[in-house]
Amino acid sequence: MYWGHRSEYSVWLDSNGHRDAYSNFEATLAISEQTGRSESTPRTIDEVQDFMDKERDWLFGFISYDVKNQLEPLVSEHPDHIGFPLIGFFVPDKIIQMKGNNVTFLYRKVVKGDIQADFDRLNTFVSQETKDSSTEVARIRMRIHKEAYFKKVNALLDHIHKGDIYEANFCQEFYVENTPLNPVQTFERLNTISKAPFSALLRWKGKHLLCASPERYLKREAHTVLSQPIKGTAPRGSNAAEYKKISKAQKQVPIDRSENIMITDLVRNDLSKGALRGSVSVEELCEVYSFEQVHQMISTVKAKVANSKKATDLIRDTFPMGSMTGAPKISAMKLIEKHEETKRCLYSGTVGYFSPNWDFDFNVVIRSILYNAETQYISFSVGSAITAKSNPEKEYQECLLKAKAMRKVLESKNP
Repeated sequence: MYWGHRSEYSVWLDSNGHRDAYSNFEATLAISEQTGRSESTPRTIDEVQDFMDKERDWLFGFISYDVKNQLEPLVSEHPDHIGFPLIGFFVPDKIIQMKGNNVTFLYRKVVKGDIQADFDRLNTFVSQETKDSSTEVARIRMRIHKEAYFKKVNALLDHIHKGDIYEANFCQEFYVENTPLNPVQTFERLNTISKAPFSALLRWKGKHLLCASPERYLKREAHTVLSQPIKGTAPRGSNAAEYKKISKAQKQVPIDRSENIMITDLVRNDLSKGALRGSVSVEELCEVYSFEQVHQMISTVKAKVANSKKATDLIRDTFPMGSMTGAPKISAMKLIEKHEETKRCLYSGTVGYFSPNWDFDFNVVIRSILYNAETQYISFSVGSAITAKSNPEKEYQECLLKAKAMRKVLESKNP
């Protein structure tokens, strides 16, 4: 990942050992070494599908949250301090996939000795360049302070009590200005303390995503599509006995179950738009999974689709993901826009890949740091689901819990 991130376009996807029945690999590195071609790749949903129809090639990249404005009658007028494009995909020159003891090299052009040299790089843990670099201790600021947060949450609760919406995922930004960051080294530290199943390190020219996401947005494999929304968060606990007790108790917490079931129902409805009739099912409901920082309540929704169903049609049917919006989705997104104060940018969007046969796998960009190297602006956002039973103080504390890992890596100086 270290040498790969030197290319202007690269993605590292890491499951951190969380392999399940749906995993295709443990880690994948995709690199584009030809800048000109990468800059001519798809920039809209329609262009993505046109490319796949014509080229039948790999695409790695991202879809930002505000693509919602292209899919629905919505607008976003808040400032954007990072500057990722709405959509960015590149055709990789090199794909390296790791699974078990096997490493697979998919190269567009093979030069003698190239694969061996890259294999040797994989075994080099940290480059000298990375060892010698450091990151300043960050002075983290809040975009929405506590009193304002309470006011906004109470306003959303008024809408819920009036019946305008049932749930809204309200987010707030933390940011750092004029501070240089070593993206690879910071990601390594974030990934080490989080060990999330959908982690990603992405470089798009001078913009970087450092993602420790526990959540899958959408995956397609042949005729099967699945989504795994998360709603319901509890602290990990300080020892084995404590986190086992918390994990067991969380499954019965009414507000967590209510949040999760509402969003699971929304995901079922989204998937049904493109699924074969009667094929949508909930494989797991409100199961609690434990991670390094938190316990999360996760449901798994599956559906069958026709072979002719285009990949981007499934994205259109389901984006943005319900866990980051609320229900009903469009009404919730309008209220989110009203009360949040910055564009989410790539946060609440997705990173992943399309394969040549239209299969794909995308995460939910949460628990992530965004960095613009040119402006030296660092951003991370966190949110929680506001429902009729929400308590503003508890929602605020949940946000701080979710922010813990990002704060930790930014507030301590790298060696």
